[in-house]
Amino acid sequence: MQRNCRVYVYWIFLSLFALGKTCAAAPSAKMDSTSQPRAFLLDGKMLAAIQAAPPTDSRKHEVVAVATAAADKAMTEGPFSVMQKTVAPPSGDKHDYMSQAPYFWPDPSKPNGLPYIRRDGERNPELKKISDHDNLGRMGEDTRDLALAYYLTGNTVYADRAALLLRTWFLDSATRMNPNLEFGQVIPGINTGRGIGLIETRSLMPAIDAVGLLAGSKSWTAADQEGMKAWFTQFLGWMRTSQKGKDEDAAKNNHGTWYDLQVTDYALFLGDRQLAVDTLNRVKTRRIAVQIEPNGRQPLELARTNAFSYSIGNLDGLMQLAWLGQQVGVDLWNFRTEDGRCIRSALDFLLPYAIGTKKWEYQQISGFDGDALLHQLQRASAEYRDPKYAAAVGKLSAGKEDLATILLNQN
Repeated sequence: MQRNCRVYVYWIFLSLFALGKTCAAAPSAKMDSTSQPRAFLLDGKMLAAIQAAPPTDSRKHEVVAVATAAADKAMTEGPFSVMQKTVAPPSGDKHDYMSQAPYFWPDPSKPNGLPYIRRDGERNPELKKISDHDNLGRMGEDTRDLALAYYLTGNTVYADRAALLLRTWFLDSATRMNPNLEFGQVIPGINTGRGIGLIETRSLMPAIDAVGLLAGSKSWTAADQEGMKAWFTQFLGWMRTSQKGKDEDAAKNNHGTWYDLQVTDYALFLGDRQLAVDTLNRVKTRRIAVQIEPNGRQPLELARTNAFSYSIGNLDGLMQLAWLGQQVGVDLWNFRTEDGRCIRSALDFLLPYAIGTKKWEYQQISGFDGDALLHQLQRASAEYRDPKYAAAVGKLSAGKEDLATILLNQN
């Protein structure tokens, strides 16, 4: 469930905005809703403030430096396509996305290894044989990094590359992904796909913010925009009506959380505010009240062989839902059941383990790293203004060089 640091670029902006450490906008800059990019997981208001800040602003300089460094790396990667895999899905159409279940391995007691058996937390290296999952993740990160650098610098080279990556994955008839996930997380010898595979399409969400950041660029046309809307209309429809989508919606653990996050994000992109609000309101009773115990334990995540990682992963999804809720008037940050189930209690349960005042009591076969909770603590410090979160951030970030930590610790 842990993600690499590039995915956390947006935390910088969200945390800085919530802490009031925005860049000083130029006196002539008019900061209104029309000047902000139409982004959802990124903070459009913060980005507009950074863009409008004078070149002498030290925070702007640091943010732009990191954003362009990530974009320069992305310039050398891709474009990515589902057509690049060397095997065809059961449909016979390589335009259909396909991946293999990560924790299933050949059964050594069977001559052909079938059906595969589960070894939770142990990733089967066979996964690399099907490139769709990795390519989807890289496409999402790279398009956001490129579009962000374009938005902050105006360098059209970045916009051109971001648009190429987006068109290749979503729009070009020769390379596009079909808007479904019928063949996600196949288990050899058991099935040809599972609803669980939908957790992989969370990598589509950064691409949506990339589209918002490219608005107004000559690299991204009105036809491109309409094509993206049509693609996500079909994909969201598939999520909500297919059996695999319904299975994921019914999931009680982190899969249900990430399903809701995708539905909310795609609905906002498509302008369906009511669906977004309805989904967010259901998070209170269907996710928070079910997944989190009064003492903050997340029992279904603690049952995993990497319990700390999965607990953080579900909390991460809930925090992102809370951020989206903040944009449409649904308060998940402070929602609390009568017996105390809430986002904050889930964080407080993990906190003493992260800072080392308690020893982790559950499985974590990949190795325990308290720093893995740092970005959630940074976000909590911004939202709740509780000194204990700020103290934990200081402890876990000591000596770190990442930009989020540098800027959050500025006076």
